[in-house]
Amino acid sequence: MKRFWPWLRLLLAFGILAALGFRLGTNAFVDGLRAINAWSVLAALGIGLLTTVFSAWRWCVIARRLGLPLSLKSAVSDYYRGLLLNAVLPAGVLGDVHRAVNHGQRSGDVGRGVRAVVFERFAGQAVLIAAGIAVVFTQSTLPVGLTPSRDAVLIMLVVLAAAAVFVSKNARARRAVLTTWADARVGLLSREALPRVVLLSAATLAGHVALFLVAAKVAGSTASIGRLFPLIVLTLLVMAVPINIGGFGPREAFLAVAFNAAGLGAAQGLTTGVVYGVLALIAALPGVFVLFRRLEKPEVVLESAGQRTEKVLAFAG
Repeated sequence: MKRFWPWLRLLLAFGILAALGFRLGTNAFVDGLRAINAWSVLAALGIGLLTTVFSAWRWCVIARRLGLPLSLKSAVSDYYRGLLLNAVLPAGVLGDVHRAVNHGQRSGDVGRGVRAVVFERFAGQAVLIAAGIAVVFTQSTLPVGLTPSRDAVLIMLVVLAAAAVFVSKNARARRAVLTTWADARVGLLSREALPRVVLLSAATLAGHVALFLVAAKVAGSTASIGRLFPLIVLTLLVMAVPINIGGFGPREAFLAVAFNAAGLGAAQGLTTGVVYGVLALIAALPGVFVLFRRLEKPEVVLESAGQRTEKVLAFAG
């Protein structure tokens, strides 16, 4: 199953796009490509720069708390490369894997380097999920078909319970969970790190929403920001589904359904998804300049006099 899953994932994504093309026609795809203009390209590059810096800064906060040296300059460079690899390679996470392992090797602790990236990505998803929950329970204008069902919540609880049982029965899994939890308390949940991580995650989320708003306007949508915002947040949640081709797939399907349910037109939603996918790729293009650069020497982050060290891992195990 592990051998065939990557191909199955691509086939599922292709099937979704083919079904959309058959149902809505190819004009929505073509219109999305034709709508890209110089203004949208500059907006994508500018918003992409801000969101990348905020994300890289979040990574720095967590990595340094775990005792791993990481300068903001190196973090931004590595993050851009990771974004580009995520966009052009299957699975959508290979850029993050490369970023984690590369930084761990430079820092002399691959395991902790991987956990730093996992915590960094988890923090962003946690803030996004919180925003999604807030949208679901506060937006009275949200189409009924887009609200989570009781069955979906029950399925999620069953999955979590099964994972808990597996961990309790497996000694190796228990050790991994305990090690991860110990590092999470230091690198992510400490009083020094958590406020900064949450703030930077919120800023990053705002950047993604802003890029979606640009995509919607470029695609010809005249809906207000207040009407588009809940749909965008839920779409960002759907994008976490690991079935896509360069990011395309579930995002476009959900946007078509969401826009149609909101009375904005399924074709308009599909076109918005196509425009966003192209703009997101453009935003990651600066990663080309650092794609083949390799840092041979370990990084050293100098601390100013009197600054409290962030390498406090006495109880991290």
